[in-house]
Amino acid sequence: MKKVIVIGAGFAGLSAATSLANKGFEVTILEKNSVPGGRARVFREKGFTFDMGPSWYWMPDVFETYFGKFGKKPSDYYQLVRLDPSYAVIFDATSAVDIPAGIEKLKQLFEQIESGSGQRLEAFLEQAAYKYDVGMNKFVWKPSRSIWEFVSLKLLYDLGRMDVLQTFAGHIRKYFSDPKLLQLMEFPILFLGATPENTPAMYSLMNYAEISMGTWYPMGGMHEIVKGMVALAEEKGVKILLNQNVTRIDVVGGVAKQVVTETGTFDADVVVAGADYHHVDTKLLGQYRNYSDTYWDKRTLAPSSLLYYLGVNKRIPKLQHHNLFFDEDFKQHAHEIYTKPQWPSKPLFYASAPSKTDPSVAPEGCENLFLLIPVAPDLKDDSEEIREQYFNVVMERLETYVGEDIRSHVVYKRTYAHRDFMSDYNAFKGNAYGLANTLMQTAFLKPTLKNKKVANLFYTGQLTVPGPGVPPSLISGLVVADEVEKA
Repeated sequence: MKKVIVIGAGFAGLSAATSLANKGFEVTILEKNSVPGGRARVFREKGFTFDMGPSWYWMPDVFETYFGKFGKKPSDYYQLVRLDPSYAVIFDATSAVDIPAGIEKLKQLFEQIESGSGQRLEAFLEQAAYKYDVGMNKFVWKPSRSIWEFVSLKLLYDLGRMDVLQTFAGHIRKYFSDPKLLQLMEFPILFLGATPENTPAMYSLMNYAEISMGTWYPMGGMHEIVKGMVALAEEKGVKILLNQNVTRIDVVGGVAKQVVTETGTFDADVVVAGADYHHVDTKLLGQYRNYSDTYWDKRTLAPSSLLYYLGVNKRIPKLQHHNLFFDEDFKQHAHEIYTKPQWPSKPLFYASAPSKTDPSVAPEGCENLFLLIPVAPDLKDDSEEIREQYFNVVMERLETYVGEDIRSHVVYKRTYAHRDFMSDYNAFKGNAYGLANTLMQTAFLKPTLKNKKVANLFYTGQLTVPGPGVPPSLISGLVVADEVEKA
């Protein structure tokens, strides 16, 4: 059997490794950290269980497809519950909306906010469903190594209907005008790496996924997905070695021969890099890198995040599982992420309280809180003082909204931002979500999944196709595995 070394045990690395093992390859994963999962790692302190990264479970069909490729179901590994309400949106201290699960209830809510918008939501979702079908069932499964993959009459017809040349901001305003509805519909775009004015309208497929397919939660936390993927990978024969920090890839005659870590050397017939693409390209390959520093510096990245993991020794009744604080100016915050990168003056933020759904993640009578502020990547002054400043900014607003003190009840606190993303994941410029989904960074315009100078080196994950997010990362691993098999 050919030996494959996969660098990184995140979603994409685990996906690629499992698929390759299923195809008959001998696969070993080398993971830098002490637990698998990449950004979806987990840690436990004082009786609290904290998911470190992803907290939204969208696109359940992708997970069904992933496990289904190996004759399994997600329910073989974890229990899903659908959240209702899906999430809460807080517009100010006295104005909040719970977003119900189910289209009919959501139409009624929209109608209460803006007359006629219920029917327009239905029309919007009808065209968004087409984009989801084409985008998620056709385009994202293409390796995107050449423009010719997309040259067919049917694909060109589909592409024409995907609104790739129209902006999301312009598209959404054909259907809605109320500022609250616009914020509700634009919020998923904030994490794609550009403002709604610079994001293609095709990404209304995100709204379809959120509204029509629902918001879910795996009991035990998002890391349960990782545990399931690890169990499946090992069932297929994948070896997962932890605490293996890769220091170089040895290339001889245009072929990767060995992957070297701080503790050992591993022979390889094929190498799949699921670690940060930029790091692999610029630090591990020397003259065999794919792209220049100039190329990388011109890439548009999705945001980074300033995170707080909090253990609170009381319950907070007013919070839902997911809470979006849109109590400041969306455009101003987006401008300070994408247009003029800087620490935000009045940030929007997100608060997750998984203990609302799952009693296992916090001691009895306590609340598990995860706070996230989207921020620009590559902000240099990621200091403890800055982190504490923003902690007090968001906690002031959170406490005002819930009407009670929280800070004096915090019994555990951990912060996480740019320098942690770089230290733990070698994240390019400290980004949290990978490459932005702009028009000029779509499909074959993204960094290619195949090294141009090394015959047996491939890439997977959020800096290559199809893009950032948990479902795309699962797909990325499966796509690259198919390319390895063809090589």
